Amino acid sequence: MKKRILTMIAGAMTTIALLAGCGQEPEAPVAEAPVEAVTEPATEVEEETVEEPVEETAEVTEAESTGTAMKDRSGNDIVVPAEVNSIVSMAPSISRVLIDMGYADKIVCADTNTQASYGSELGADVLYMDMMAPDQEQLVALAPDLIFTSGMSSKDGVDAFSSVRDAGICVADIPSSVSLKAIEEDLVFIGQCVGNEAAGQKLADDMQAALDELAAIAATIPEEEKKTVLFELFTPSADYPTIYTAGPGTYINEMMELIGAVNIAADQEAQWPALTEEAAVGADPQVILTADMYTPDVINVLLTMPGWENVKAIKDGAVYQLNADQVNQPNHHVIDALIDMAEDIYPEYFKDAEELRPAA
Repeated sequence: MKKRILTMIAGAMTTIALLAGCGQEPEAPVAEAPVEAVTEPATEVEEETVEEPVEETAEVTEAESTGTAMKDRSGNDIVVPAEVNSIVSMAPSISRVLIDMGYADKIVCADTNTQASYGSELGADVLYMDMMAPDQEQLVALAPDLIFTSGMSSKDGVDAFSSVRDAGICVADIPSSVSLKAIEEDLVFIGQCVGNEAAGQKLADDMQAALDELAAIAATIPEEEKKTVLFELFTPSADYPTIYTAGPGTYINEMMELIGAVNIAADQEAQWPALTEEAAVGADPQVILTADMYTPDVINVLLTMPGWENVKAIKDGAVYQLNADQVNQPNHHVIDALIDMAEDIYPEYFKDAEELRPAA
């Protein structure tokens, strides 16, 4: 179980996340705007030697038909086909975006984490693969127009899709983003890849609008009322007495700060620090938020842990469970998790926040 939790944390940022092309960057590079493939400009010549316009137009049209040249979120040069009718998604965070954009029927293969979270929203004949060890031969035979991968699909710098790339299939990599801004850029990039940048931009704009409104509410919270919060991904046990949490340089820390909460792990060096129970108890958090997916009855477990009786969050019963898919997967549904956080920590200030939830 601990191995599964560590996998979740490493990708975090997809169930946290869960989720190849390149290794994870501290922050994903900004995708460039699509550039149409064109021929080299004609050298200036005398009028009588100029080629027929029809031939030049035919040449440009042929080049454009190969697709759109751009860089993926890892900075790799890719050419997205002019028409994308079949898609492989190797991360649940990406699958959720595609479903919300209306492209569920174009997904022909996905990772098993997508199957667990969103399989009921996809076709019955969709193939599922381990994102860490995809069947490249089967993917090549499937011949999709586009494959989306995440940082979780490459381990130790090994490209899990090298044979697929060599076969000429477009592989667009989206490393697990660590900031809210990068998540918005991911949304736009996904829209660009499927030929619907407007849809991706709308998701990003709606996300930013919600962030702005939530931040405006948080600005009204007096400094003396701000609460300390422990966010946990893994509840300590006798076998594994460690608390995995979100530290600096993560979008989860950014979320807590945006709504006026004080993350007790914000001063840690690691992005995903492992706290001892002693350290967590010593921090005396006023609120505990858990995204633990594996501990049955996790709230009751937290409320009754020996040695935690005097922690303020425990004494006040301020222990809340978050939807793991929403908080761990870097896409626009982090807004859902953020609203839940805000309502749990400051119900009196965020009582009208429900209207800011994503429509999809």
